[in-house]
Amino acid sequence: MIYTTFARVYDRLMDEQLYDEWQNYVTGFISEPKGTLLELACGSGTLAVKLAQAGFQVTGLDLSEEMLALADAKIQAAHLEIPLIQGDARDMVFDDPFDNITCFDDSICYLPDITAVTAVFQRTFAALKPGGLFLFDAHTPYQIDTVFPGYMYNAKFEDLAFMWTSYVGEVPHSIEHDLTFFAWDESIKGYQVLEETHHERTYPLATYLKALEAAGFVDVEVSSDFGKGPVSEHTTRYFFKCRKAD
Repeated sequence: MIYTTFARVYDRLMDEQLYDEWQNYVTGFISEPKGTLLELACGSGTLAVKLAQAGFQVTGLDLSEEMLALADAKIQAAHLEIPLIQGDARDMVFDDPFDNITCFDDSICYLPDITAVTAVFQRTFAALKPGGLFLFDAHTPYQIDTVFPGYMYNAKFEDLAFMWTSYVGEVPHSIEHDLTFFAWDESIKGYQVLEETHHERTYPLATYLKALEAAGFVDVEVSSDFGKGPVSEHTTRYFFKCRKAD
Protein backbone atom coordinates (compact mmCIF):
# COMPACT_ATOMS: atom_id res chain seq x y z
CA MET A 1 0.00 0.00 0.00
CA ILE A 2 1.31 3.47 -0.82
CA TYR A 3 1.93 6.01 1.92
CA THR A 4 3.53 3.49 4.28
CA THR A 5 6.89 5.15 4.84
CA PHE A 6 5.83 8.41 3.19
CA ALA A 7 3.21 8.92 5.91
CA ARG A 8 6.03 9.51 8.39
CA VAL A 9 7.24 12.62 6.58
CA TYR A 10 4.03 13.73 4.84
CA ASP A 11 3.20 16.55 7.24
CA ARG A 12 6.77 17.80 7.26
CA LEU A 13 6.64 18.22 3.48
CA MET A 14 3.18 19.72 3.03
CA ASP A 15 2.77 23.49 2.93
CA GLU A 16 0.36 24.45 5.72
CA GLN A 17 -0.96 27.28 3.58
CA LEU A 18 -2.38 24.78 1.08
CA TYR A 19 -4.79 23.48 3.72
CA ASP A 20 -5.98 27.03 4.36
CA GLU A 21 -6.53 27.44 0.62
CA TRP A 22 -8.57 24.22 0.40
CA GLN A 23 -10.60 25.27 3.42
CA ASN A 24 -11.28 28.68 1.87
CA TYR A 25 -12.33 26.99 -1.37
CA VAL A 26 -14.91 24.93 0.53
CA THR A 27 -16.24 27.78 2.66
CA GLY A 28 -16.36 30.01 -0.42
CA PHE A 29 -19.19 27.85 -1.74
CA ILE A 30 -20.68 26.95 1.64
CA SER A 31 -20.83 30.31 3.35
CA GLU A 32 -22.44 28.95 6.51
CA PRO A 33 -20.45 25.83 7.42
CA LYS A 34 -22.81 23.32 8.94
CA GLY A 35 -24.20 19.91 8.23
CA THR A 36 -22.35 16.73 7.39
CA LEU A 37 -19.26 16.63 5.19
CA LEU A 38 -17.39 13.57 3.97
CA GLU A 39 -13.73 14.15 3.18
CA LEU A 40 -12.50 11.54 0.74
CA ALA A 41 -8.77 10.75 0.89
CA CYS A 42 -8.55 12.67 4.15
CA GLY A 43 -4.90 11.70 4.60
CA SER A 44 -3.24 12.88 7.78
CA GLY A 45 -6.31 14.81 8.89
CA THR A 46 -5.12 18.41 8.76
CA LEU A 47 -7.95 19.61 6.52
CA ALA A 48 -10.54 17.50 8.34
CA VAL A 49 -9.62 19.23 11.60
CA LYS A 50 -9.79 22.67 9.99
CA LEU A 51 -13.19 21.97 8.45
CA ALA A 52 -14.52 20.61 11.75
CA GLN A 53 -13.27 23.70 13.55
CA ALA A 54 -15.07 25.80 10.92
CA GLY A 55 -18.37 24.16 11.87
CA PHE A 56 -18.77 21.10 9.63
CA GLN A 57 -19.68 17.66 10.97
CA VAL A 58 -16.78 15.91 9.27
CA THR A 59 -16.23 12.23 8.50
CA GLY A 60 -12.91 11.17 6.98
CA LEU A 61 -12.28 8.27 4.62
CA ASP A 62 -8.88 7.08 3.44
CA LEU A 63 -7.34 3.93 2.03
CA SER A 64 -4.18 4.19 4.14
CA GLU A 65 -4.24 2.97 7.73
CA GLU A 66 -0.97 4.82 8.35
CA MET A 67 -2.50 8.13 7.29
CA LEU A 68 -5.60 7.51 9.39
CA ALA A 69 -3.41 6.89 12.44
CA LEU A 70 -1.87 10.33 11.93
CA ALA A 71 -5.33 11.84 11.46
CA ASP A 72 -6.61 10.24 14.65
CA ALA A 73 -3.73 11.72 16.65
CA LYS A 74 -4.50 15.22 15.31
CA ILE A 75 -8.20 14.84 16.02
CA GLN A 76 -7.52 13.79 19.59
CA ALA A 77 -5.08 16.68 20.08
CA ALA A 78 -7.72 19.12 18.82
CA HIS A 79 -10.37 17.60 21.16
CA LEU A 80 -12.70 16.90 18.25
CA GLU A 81 -14.92 14.00 17.27
CA ILE A 82 -14.35 13.09 13.63
CA PRO A 83 -15.26 9.54 12.57
CA LEU A 84 -12.54 7.95 10.43
CA ILE A 85 -13.17 5.14 7.96
CA GLN A 86 -10.52 2.97 6.33
CA GLY A 87 -11.80 2.08 2.88
CA ASP A 88 -11.80 2.52 -0.88
CA ALA A 89 -13.97 5.30 -2.30
CA ARG A 90 -14.80 3.03 -5.24
CA ASP A 91 -16.69 0.73 -2.88
CA MET A 92 -18.14 3.16 -0.33
CA VAL A 93 -21.79 2.84 0.64
CA PHE A 94 -23.49 4.90 3.34
CA ASP A 95 -26.93 4.51 4.87
CA ASP A 96 -27.10 8.23 5.66
CA PRO A 97 -26.08 10.58 2.83
CA PHE A 98 -23.91 13.64 3.40
CA ASP A 99 -24.69 17.30 2.82
CA ASN A 100 -21.36 17.81 1.03
CA ILE A 101 -18.33 15.74 -0.06
CA THR A 102 -14.76 16.84 -0.78
CA CYS A 103 -11.66 15.21 -2.28
CA PHE A 104 -8.52 17.35 -2.50
CA ASP A 105 -4.75 17.24 -2.94
CA ASP A 106 -5.17 15.64 -6.38
CA SER A 107 -6.17 12.38 -4.70
CA ILE A 108 -8.46 11.49 -7.61
CA CYS A 109 -5.31 11.16 -9.74
CA TYR A 110 -4.16 8.12 -7.77
CA LEU A 111 -6.94 6.07 -9.33
CA PRO A 112 -5.67 3.75 -12.08
CA ASP A 113 -8.03 4.62 -14.95
CA ILE A 114 -11.11 6.57 -15.96
CA THR A 115 -13.31 3.59 -15.09
CA ALA A 116 -12.17 3.89 -11.47
CA VAL A 117 -12.62 7.66 -11.54
CA THR A 118 -16.16 7.25 -12.85
CA ALA A 119 -16.87 4.67 -10.13
CA VAL A 120 -15.82 7.18 -7.46
CA PHE A 121 -18.00 9.85 -9.04
CA GLN A 122 -20.95 7.45 -9.03
CA ARG A 123 -20.39 6.42 -5.41
CA THR A 124 -19.99 10.06 -4.43
CA PHE A 125 -23.23 10.99 -6.17
CA ALA A 126 -25.05 8.19 -4.32
CA ALA A 127 -23.55 9.34 -0.98
CA LEU A 128 -24.78 12.93 -1.40
CA LYS A 129 -28.08 14.41 -0.34
CA PRO A 130 -30.09 16.14 -3.09
CA GLY A 131 -28.67 19.62 -3.57
CA GLY A 132 -25.33 18.60 -2.07
CA LEU A 133 -21.96 19.70 -3.46
CA PHE A 134 -18.99 17.60 -4.52
CA LEU A 135 -15.79 19.68 -4.45
CA PHE A 136 -12.51 18.20 -5.67
CA ASP A 137 -9.31 18.97 -7.55
CA ALA A 138 -7.07 17.15 -10.02
CA HIS A 139 -3.79 17.64 -11.82
CA THR A 140 -4.11 18.91 -15.37
CA PRO A 141 -2.46 17.21 -18.34
CA TYR A 142 -0.09 20.19 -18.47
CA GLN A 143 1.08 19.47 -14.94
CA ILE A 144 1.53 15.75 -15.58
CA ASP A 145 3.03 15.99 -19.07
CA THR A 146 5.16 19.13 -18.81
CA VAL A 147 5.82 20.18 -15.23
CA PHE A 148 6.35 16.88 -13.40
CA PRO A 149 8.72 14.91 -15.69
CA GLY A 150 12.28 15.24 -14.42
CA TYR A 151 11.17 16.73 -11.10
CA MET A 152 13.57 15.96 -8.25
CA TYR A 153 13.34 16.76 -4.57
CA ASN A 154 15.53 15.70 -1.65
CA ALA A 155 14.88 16.21 2.05
CA LYS A 156 16.75 15.33 5.22
CA PHE A 157 15.45 15.12 8.77
CA GLU A 158 17.04 13.97 12.00
CA ASP A 159 15.76 10.40 11.65
CA LEU A 160 14.98 10.19 7.94
CA ALA A 161 16.17 11.30 4.53
CA PHE A 162 14.61 10.69 1.15
CA MET A 163 14.93 11.32 -2.55
CA TRP A 164 11.96 11.98 -4.83
CA THR A 165 12.22 11.69 -8.63
CA SER A 166 9.36 11.84 -11.14
CA TYR A 167 9.24 10.02 -14.48
CA VAL A 168 6.80 9.88 -17.38
CA GLY A 169 4.36 7.01 -16.92
CA GLU A 170 3.46 4.21 -19.31
CA VAL A 171 -0.01 5.50 -20.23
CA PRO A 172 -1.04 8.95 -21.50
CA HIS A 173 -1.06 11.78 -18.95
CA SER A 174 0.54 9.67 -16.22
CA ILE A 175 3.55 10.10 -13.96
CA GLU A 176 5.53 7.87 -11.62
CA HIS A 177 7.06 9.26 -8.44
CA ASP A 178 9.94 7.13 -7.15
CA LEU A 179 10.63 7.73 -3.46
CA THR A 180 13.71 6.28 -1.76
CA PHE A 181 13.89 6.55 2.04
CA PHE A 182 16.83 6.22 4.38
CA ALA A 183 15.23 5.57 7.75
CA TRP A 184 17.26 5.40 10.95
CA ASP A 185 16.87 2.06 12.73
CA GLU A 186 18.02 2.25 16.33
CA SER A 187 18.19 -1.55 16.63
CA ILE A 188 20.96 -1.74 14.05
CA LYS A 189 22.40 1.72 14.67
CA GLY A 190 22.10 2.46 11.00
CA TYR A 191 19.80 3.36 8.14
CA GLN A 192 17.38 1.08 6.35
CA VAL A 193 16.67 1.75 2.68
CA LEU A 194 12.97 1.68 1.79
CA GLU A 195 11.32 2.43 -1.54
CA GLU A 196 7.84 3.43 -2.70
CA THR A 197 6.49 4.22 -6.15
CA HIS A 198 3.44 6.46 -6.47
CA HIS A 199 1.47 6.41 -9.73
CA GLU A 200 -0.70 9.33 -10.79
CA ARG A 201 -2.83 9.80 -13.86
CA THR A 202 -5.09 12.54 -15.15
CA TYR A 203 -7.28 13.28 -18.16
CA PRO A 204 -8.34 16.15 -20.40
CA LEU A 205 -11.00 18.37 -18.90
CA ALA A 206 -13.63 17.06 -21.31
CA THR A 207 -13.09 13.53 -20.00
CA TYR A 208 -13.73 14.60 -16.40
CA LEU A 209 -16.83 16.52 -17.44
CA LYS A 210 -18.22 13.54 -19.33
CA ALA A 211 -17.65 11.24 -16.33
CA LEU A 212 -19.31 13.70 -13.95
CA GLU A 213 -22.30 14.06 -16.25
CA ALA A 214 -22.57 10.27 -16.53
CA ALA A 215 -22.61 10.04 -12.73
CA GLY A 216 -25.51 12.48 -12.61
CA PHE A 217 -23.89 15.73 -11.50
CA VAL A 218 -25.19 19.08 -12.74
CA ASP A 219 -24.03 22.71 -12.63
CA VAL A 220 -20.37 21.69 -12.89
CA GLU A 221 -17.98 24.64 -12.58
CA VAL A 222 -14.24 24.35 -13.23
CA SER A 223 -11.60 26.87 -12.17
CA SER A 224 -7.93 27.20 -11.30
CA ASP A 225 -5.95 28.63 -8.39
CA PHE A 226 -8.33 27.39 -5.69
CA GLY A 227 -11.31 28.83 -7.51
CA LYS A 228 -9.74 32.25 -8.01
CA GLY A 229 -9.17 32.13 -11.75
CA PRO A 230 -10.24 30.61 -15.06
CA VAL A 231 -8.67 27.54 -16.61
CA SER A 232 -5.90 28.21 -19.14
CA GLU A 233 -3.45 26.10 -21.12
CA HIS A 234 -0.91 26.46 -18.31
CA THR A 235 -3.26 25.64 -15.45
CA THR A 236 -1.65 23.00 -13.24
CA ARG A 237 -4.65 21.99 -11.14
CA TYR A 238 -8.35 21.86 -11.94
CA PHE A 239 -10.88 22.72 -9.23
CA PHE A 240 -14.36 21.28 -9.63
CA LYS A 241 -17.65 22.28 -8.05
CA CYS A 242 -20.41 19.80 -8.85
CA ARG A 243 -23.98 19.60 -7.56
CA LYS A 244 -26.48 16.82 -7.12
CA ALA A 245 -29.85 18.10 -8.32
CA ASP A 246 -32.55 18.76 -5.75
